[in-house]
Amino acid sequence: MSDNLTKKQRHKNMSAIKGKDTSIEVRVRKYLWAHGFRYRKNVKDLPGKPDIVIPKYKTAIFINGCFWHHHFNCRLATIPKSNNDYWVKKINRNVDNDIKNYNLLQQMDYNVITVWECEIKEDFDHRMKLLIEEIIQ
Repeated sequence: MSDNLTKKQRHKNMSAIKGKDTSIEVRVRKYLWAHGFRYRKNVKDLPGKPDIVIPKYKTAIFINGCFWHHHFNCRLATIPKSNNDYWVKKINRNVDNDIKNYNLLQQMDYNVITVWECEIKEDFDHRMKLLIEEIIQ
């Protein structure tokens, strides 16, 4: 199946996708800040550049988009029908990098938490309460 957008339109769409400071990341950060958690964001010194690092609890938080990080059994984690080979390789590479980085962080004694886009969209307050529990455990 071919793409229903021109190359120029597709490029414009894809270039608009942000890698950091996404709306869901900002929302999670504001919630944590309001609840007294102090953090660093997008820490380059740590494997995978975690979205949020809470040094006091030695916790690294990744806020993952279900599509880009292929959230297993999630309705948002679909593979595009056009250019399928490219997308399968790209998403598999993302998943492999996630696993590698999570393992490296755990070897550094970090508590690694993944918050998925669908969880935030489904029930933000519930997911944030669970996140705080995961942080302080």
